[in-house]
Amino acid sequence: MQIINNLKVNEKLYIDRLENGLTVMIIPKKDVQKKYLILGINYGSNDSSFIAQGETEITEVPKGVAHFLEHKMFEQENGKNSLDVLTALGVNANAYTTNDHTAYLYECTDNFYEALDEFMDYIQHPYFTDENVEKEKGIIGQEIGMYDDYPEWKVYLNALEAMYHNNPVKLDITGTVETISQINKDILYKCYNTFYTPSNMAMVVCGDFEPELLIEEIKKRTIMKENKGDIKRIYPDEPENVVKNKVVQKMEVSRPLYTIGIKCNVLGLDDLPEKAIRKHIAIQILMNIIFGESSPLYRRLYDSGNISYTPNMDYEFTKRYAHILLTGQANNPEVLYDEFKKMINQLKQEGIKEEDFVRIRKMIYGDYIKEYNDVTDIARMFLSDYFKGVNTFDYLEQIGTVDLQYIMDVLNQVFDENRMILSIIKQ
Repeated sequence: MQIINNLKVNEKLYIDRLENGLTVMIIPKKDVQKKYLILGINYGSNDSSFIAQGETEITEVPKGVAHFLEHKMFEQENGKNSLDVLTALGVNANAYTTNDHTAYLYECTDNFYEALDEFMDYIQHPYFTDENVEKEKGIIGQEIGMYDDYPEWKVYLNALEAMYHNNPVKLDITGTVETISQINKDILYKCYNTFYTPSNMAMVVCGDFEPELLIEEIKKRTIMKENKGDIKRIYPDEPENVVKNKVVQKMEVSRPLYTIGIKCNVLGLDDLPEKAIRKHIAIQILMNIIFGESSPLYRRLYDSGNISYTPNMDYEFTKRYAHILLTGQANNPEVLYDEFKKMINQLKQEGIKEEDFVRIRKMIYGDYIKEYNDVTDIARMFLSDYFKGVNTFDYLEQIGTVDLQYIMDVLNQVFDENRMILSIIKQ
């Protein structure tokens, strides 16, 4: 078992790769009552074209299979639903699907190992029938319809569609009513047997545990599966330019919604994970300097009444796509967008003040430290970063290497007006 100690937050990460290929990461939190477990599968909505282990032919599946599979995993052959079983134990369980991974999780204060019995059972024993698959199509179809009527989701999805020509990140994770109508039990079993293999999974557990004992308990509940080799995932080529600079949709909203998107270059995470981390840190700092609550841009827009809060600012990146998104409400999104671009150009021409950079970097570092107060935040961070080839502790180590010169380099390279888009939802 590998042990990584981070003195900045006084935390230890225990990593063990089991005989069946499952990677287990444990972050002990002494005297903390809540226990949190999350199991991730390196399989998301983007993975609809692949060559399975030991095969030579390409398999194409309908959009939305990863999410559909996540929904069906809880139903068991004995007629029970594992979510109900876990709830009866006093355990809060859930699952979610992203573009690049699927996750199953639960949190509790008691009955952790009883919950682990049920959790590992349903993850390792799927049960799909023609009847239960057809039933699920109606349920997911309603979910798709609900999201279609959700302005906050549409402004986000429209932004991705404006940025990306071919990358499947622009597609709704749930698929469409048409694509899910093509899903059957054979497709689900094919994707399960391809992706739900221990070597393609990672588990993160955070709470008051003795790591060695916990590892033994997990081993008792895991099934040995032969590693049949690698999965070859097939993705379309993606041009660097955006599809269109602006998209506007009319929906019932009390105030216009906007998303500003910036399409970024993808880094080679396998070779240089520290480079990806430094870029992520720099972009976080820059977003706060440009549009944070203490920025001149925010104060100007707030004082004029155009906005009433700072936008949600996010940098999403994986091995296959990367983009910045800023989302909020504004009386006039076009004016806000023009002011945003002017602010970027001003910073490029005049530079960033050293004191502003130092202050924001300290704030970001403080936010990193706070994330280690909650077992949920810790576990989710480590899982998401693991699939990117990144160790979460490295953010604490790398932030000190991000200097003002590097910040200016990232500003000039990433915040390119030609790769920006504006998505608006308004009445």
